[in-house]
Amino acid sequence: MTATPAAVPPIWTTGSTEVFHTGTWRAALPRHIQAPSPCHQACPVNGDIAEWIALARQRDWRGAFDVLARHNPFPAIAGRICHHPCEAACNRAGFDESLAICKLERFVGDTAITQGWSLEAPTEERSGHVAVVGGGPAGLSAAFQLRRRGWRVTLFEARAELGGLMRHGIPPYRLARSVLDAEIARIVALGVVVRCGESVSTPEDFERLRATHDAVFVAVGAARVKRLPALGDGLPGVMDGAAYLEACNAGHAPALGRHVVVIGGGSAAIDAARSARRAGHEVTILALESRAQMPAQREEVQEALEEGVSLLDGAMLTSASAVSPGLRLDCQRVRFEPAADGRPFSVVPLAEGPSTHFSFAADAVLCSIGQDPDLTPFAGALPERGALLAVDERQATGGAGVWAGGDVASMARYVTQAVGMGKQAALDIHRRLLDAAAPAGDDAASAAGPEAVVPLAAIATWYHPKAPRVTEQVRLPSERHSAALEVQLGLDIEQALAEAGRCFSCGTCIHCDNCVVYCPDLAVARVDVGYEVLADYCKGCGLCVRECPTGSMKMVEERR
Repeated sequence: MTATPAAVPPIWTTGSTEVFHTGTWRAALPRHIQAPSPCHQACPVNGDIAEWIALARQRDWRGAFDVLARHNPFPAIAGRICHHPCEAACNRAGFDESLAICKLERFVGDTAITQGWSLEAPTEERSGHVAVVGGGPAGLSAAFQLRRRGWRVTLFEARAELGGLMRHGIPPYRLARSVLDAEIARIVALGVVVRCGESVSTPEDFERLRATHDAVFVAVGAARVKRLPALGDGLPGVMDGAAYLEACNAGHAPALGRHVVVIGGGSAAIDAARSARRAGHEVTILALESRAQMPAQREEVQEALEEGVSLLDGAMLTSASAVSPGLRLDCQRVRFEPAADGRPFSVVPLAEGPSTHFSFAADAVLCSIGQDPDLTPFAGALPERGALLAVDERQATGGAGVWAGGDVASMARYVTQAVGMGKQAALDIHRRLLDAAAPAGDDAASAAGPEAVVPLAAIATWYHPKAPRVTEQVRLPSERHSAALEVQLGLDIEQALAEAGRCFSCGTCIHCDNCVVYCPDLAVARVDVGYEVLADYCKGCGLCVRECPTGSMKMVEERR
């Protein structure tokens, strides 16, 4: 008797598993996403950090510069002085060490200067005319963003040169003037009309600007010096720290005597102290905050100490008096505590003890406790919030056609914060002048989109070998006598490439094909320059998401 042959499985007759639509088994479907990296969210200018670092990794330095400059026309400047909150947010910090994003940005910026790269010229000319008042980082940023979109821009600067705080407040040993001049010149070359030596100092000046322009961006900075009551009036040997810095940066350091005391704990105080040290003085910093609480960047404080500056932290000046041949400073030990009245902190005197009160002598005092903007030109025309102009989240004031940014509108006294505010204002001015939403492709909207920030847990870290952060190079303290020599040094090309290679590219697909290779159901297909999940075959196992080295896939629950 002949046996009846068994039924042949369909895969043998079709030669393909496509007849098995197993996608009905799943409860969730993987999806490719473009999600914000933590560094992007922390960046004051919302820079596309993962994108430009990916280009740097491929040695496409010009492409990296173009992506950087979309948001910040000062990569070489920011790479030297930015407080780099992006690095504190970096996912790599939870794996080995955070990426040296700031140093990488400096390398790209320096390369652009060396190569003479220009900024992208506007593709069309528009009739609207915008006045920018103030040629510091916020004003220059706004002028750049507006001009690249084709608007006519006239920049009014009260001083003889552009740069604002970057020129008059930051010493050359932190920011070389050749770098500052080169990055400003690129912006002006786009067709920005510059009128230096023209101040807007009265309400009448301001109203004339409003009447002759379609929009005005106010970025006059903060030039009104804060006074310390303990120093009194007319006390000899007392000088404003900002005025001292400006004189030093111009090459005219005032003579102050042997021992100089700088009061303050921020970057301006550290800069004043280091400049005085370079001028040959013995220098002591008197700071209310403990060393760990000082608002100055940690590396600035460390470099000042290396250069011979003394630090008296956690101490407050209570009185000062003139003695022969200088000043007597009476101080009290204090600590910072959270305040209950809405202020960020309160200063609490330490309990009485043998070292609670102390005095010492000085030949001069530099007071660097901050500055406020002069709002006189805008009195009655623009709403105020305390000592600042009041603005909304788009930097718009309550005055029609007027925006404001930088130190005149914020206590966030960082250069890159000001650059970000100038950018945000320019984007809103652009939208208002068009009287419509920004056109498709405009970078007014953040690249983040609706997705959540990518956490370290979403990164398949086993694809990233542990590697140390690049060792950042600085001049030896014995080599820092000249105010013109930069203390922090840049990376070489091999260091830059190695550091770029450490980036996780959080939330950005790098087209590694892991999702295709590891799918057990062949349910991920390559399409154009990306991928497609084939819903008919995906069982929702999540293996592709687990093996994604950049966290640019996630499982999405399906409700059926």
